[in-house]
Amino acid sequence: MPKGVRLWAIRGGKDLEELPQGQLELEARIEEWLAKDISIISDDLLVIGRQVETDYGGIIDLLCLNSRGDIVILELKRDKTPREITAQILDYASWVSGLSNDRITDLANAYLAERGPLDEAFGKQFGTELPETLNSHHEMLIVASMIDGSSERIINYLSDSYGVNINAVTFHYFRDKQGQEILGRVFLVDPGQVERQARERTSSKRAPNLSREELQAIAVDKGVEELYQQLVSGLASLFDRVGTTRTSIAFIGRMGQNYNTIFSLVPNESGPDRGLRYQVYAQRLAEYLGIEKGRVASLLPEAWEEWKGWVGATKTYSGYAGFFRNAEEVREFLGKLEELGKKPQASNTVEGSE
Repeated sequence: MPKGVRLWAIRGGKDLEELPQGQLELEARIEEWLAKDISIISDDLLVIGRQVETDYGGIIDLLCLNSRGDIVILELKRDKTPREITAQILDYASWVSGLSNDRITDLANAYLAERGPLDEAFGKQFGTELPETLNSHHEMLIVASMIDGSSERIINYLSDSYGVNINAVTFHYFRDKQGQEILGRVFLVDPGQVERQARERTSSKRAPNLSREELQAIAVDKGVEELYQQLVSGLASLFDRVGTTRTSIAFIGRMGQNYNTIFSLVPNESGPDRGLRYQVYAQRLAEYLGIEKGRVASLLPEAWEEWKGWVGATKTYSGYAGFFRNAEEVREFLGKLEELGKKPQASNTVEGSE
């Protein structure tokens, strides 16, 4: 339980003067401070949304990413009751848990505007590339000028008993006789403790991405090693990045301000009889190559089929899927791409995609 915060100013190098604590409509100012400088909560956060509307009509005060690519929800308590604030932030978490990479990227780019795109803002903030798999876990943080006993009991119960990654942080406002304003910060529970309990008691809803070595091993096991190696080698030079997912190796292109997966190889769904499985986002490939979307199918081996990233996916997340059955089909496909003359804008290899 956080104890009462008291501060003293040192006057003349020897005398102590206790500073009175006040309210001054503190919570009305905290959101502005956090939006401008989230480091007053943590250096491991990047704000990607403010007043974010969920699909269920709720409004999240601040939405952030940490350096692992996990979502962090910040909700100001204001005048809400303990029941209201905990129910609200849990409701928001239920919505956040289903956000895809693309939805998160869209939300972030809209908020960041000229400070984006997301991958550049992430790199600037954390000094590392944006993970291609986002939102493997999520955190909840209630922000207040004070936490009542009931809210504290609820938060501790969820964290200690069920490993829910929920915490609270309080800000304490002081002002000396000269009018100097001072802000203090206290976490209800040590953030490291909350993180450990959450990871010990719960598992990610998403399995980790496979490494390139693991995908290569699957290709060998499925009897499509030669086709896999030829395509990976050829496609890596034609796209801007290479990444991995839990099932595939992804070839990624920069399109405007964003990096998007355009073409994937799926060795686990392959075999010596049917060949090496591929999936292509048709609209993205057409835009990347500067051709009409109708030409994309003509680049592919015969016997392709229409494919969608998920049921109900829009055209942006749809395309074609099929199999490379032999080395001749691979050479013909790569040759067609090379003839179109697409030159990569960067040469980076990253693990993780979506």
